[in-house]
Amino acid sequence: MPRTITVGLDGSPESRVAAEWAAREAELCGLPVKLVHVWEPVSEPMAQAPILGAETHQHWTERVPREAAESLRLRHPGVEVTTEQLPGRPGDILADAAKDAELLVLGSRGMSGIGGFMVGSVGLSVVAHAERPVVLVRVGKQVADEHRMGPAGIPSAATPFRPVVLGLDTASPHEELIEFAFAAAALRDITLRVVHGWNPPPCYAYCGPSVDLELRGSLAVSETTAVAEILRPWRQRFPDVEVVEESRYGTPAQHLVDASREASLVVVGRRVRHSPLGAHIGPVTHAVLHHAAAPVAVVPHD
Repeated sequence: MPRTITVGLDGSPESRVAAEWAAREAELCGLPVKLVHVWEPVSEPMAQAPILGAETHQHWTERVPREAAESLRLRHPGVEVTTEQLPGRPGDILADAAKDAELLVLGSRGMSGIGGFMVGSVGLSVVAHAERPVVLVRVGKQVADEHRMGPAGIPSAATPFRPVVLGLDTASPHEELIEFAFAAAALRDITLRVVHGWNPPPCYAYCGPSVDLELRGSLAVSETTAVAEILRPWRQRFPDVEVVEESRYGTPAQHLVDASREASLVVVGRRVRHSPLGAHIGPVTHAVLHHAAAPVAVVPHD
């Protein structure tokens, strides 16, 4: 049975944007879309309350996925769209639904004037626990935003995609993460921009200015070489993917957020913890989720 691109749907503008992104991705990779509508059961007294009522509640839970599916089928006639309704806690249900998905797609809300985005508790919980890649899509993003500028000086869906951006940690490169990014770039027939940020050890702060510059230069060469070595076998495996390598001094999260402004997709990783400490997103991924301007794919890895 082929995997699906699964969408967490709750009827909000955020989830509708996520469903639209998922349908476009499904067109690229030839997969079906499954809309998963999670609803939390209400107590009997509340369900019978005049303001809600059992019939009203049932009508709403059935209407949301049905109308969303009909809308996607009209705009993307070549994509198979199915729906599923599941009761329970959204974070738990969606993380479980991701097990059989190629991707799980969720929406996030913009925070106007604050320079970031709102990734709610459900989204963060799903990202932290899902066993498959999770993509978060910003509300307000348009199809054209993922594409390069056209002759008129504005982005257009008729132009090539913007690059896929991969956040790479040379200290712990992971195959799942790198493969996902290369495959995403190949799917879009576009450049893969690999961004690596590094900082010298804290002890370098005690060096004199001249020594500090010399050590920083040496580190820059070392980190650039490490990036090239890590990517060499992947370049051979994906010979048609153009790769741009960037190894820069400074905070990795900030470099990725900056790169996201000219990206169609940002790919970052999340370590799967098998310990009493539980799930953890990581500071770089957490910052990118809240501040990246492009859709963000979080790929779990050991």
